[in-house]
Amino acid sequence: MNEYCRRIFGEKLYKLSLNGGMTCPNRDGTCGTRGCIFCSEGGSGDFTPEASLPVARQIEEAKERIAGKFAGGRYIAYFQAYTNTYAPVEKLRELFSEVIARPDIAVLSVATRPDCLGDDVMDLLKEQNAVKPVWVELGLQTVKPETVEYIRRGYATEIYDEAVEKLNAAGIHTVTHIILGLPGETREDMLKTVRHAVKCGTGGVKLQLLHVLEGTDLAEDYRAGRFRTLEPGEYVSILKDCVSLLPEDTVVHRLTGDGPKKILIAPLWSGDKKKVINMINRELG
Repeated sequence: MNEYCRRIFGEKLYKLSLNGGMTCPNRDGTCGTRGCIFCSEGGSGDFTPEASLPVARQIEEAKERIAGKFAGGRYIAYFQAYTNTYAPVEKLRELFSEVIARPDIAVLSVATRPDCLGDDVMDLLKEQNAVKPVWVELGLQTVKPETVEYIRRGYATEIYDEAVEKLNAAGIHTVTHIILGLPGETREDMLKTVRHAVKCGTGGVKLQLLHVLEGTDLAEDYRAGRFRTLEPGEYVSILKDCVSLLPEDTVVHRLTGDGPKKILIAPLWSGDKKKVINMINRELG
């Protein structure tokens, strides 16, 4: 991603995690009430600020936190927590327009579900994308039907396919989230998911190690011994195979991830992010 940003924007950009104060159809009863099986109470936004804070303040506080390790002047505004197109379109317009108008924001990145991209939302995203680049991050995770049901994803894979097609037609950069190490999945299952995302035309990928977090139903299954998490060597080996399937112009937005240490149950080795990144860099060259 850093190489992509330098080529497109002429500089490295740092991502600021924001909280738009939304929920998810997999939590409010629309398609479920317990969320995806791996999703913590923070809705994949455990590192985001409180939703009660105005977004402008969230941005300034996020910039202060990273000031010691990033000297650049522009950022990616990343609406991360829960489903960030799951609100009335006028609320979304107000939220996104405020952020995208800032001179210190180069990109608006929106994490959402493929089933939350209605025509009015797509029109808004196209409107924003005409001002500054918009990235839409979609949580695919897997295409294995048994796993889709187990993790309670709540939508058919065909919905993802249609969403990528619509976003590509609108000229919006799509980032697909894929989890490696989901219970019951083989290496080939994981590679099949990557192949599917590539075939659909995703512009980028986030490859994420499965984390077992406190307070999730996944944690109950882990403690009951129903599955094990990947070892470091296994993960890096699978990761290398996944990356080898990506076309040259696919942007790799993530090769790992670190769950909050205070609620991380497994794999504990993933908590040492620097060590994990060094291990990945050695293997992938």
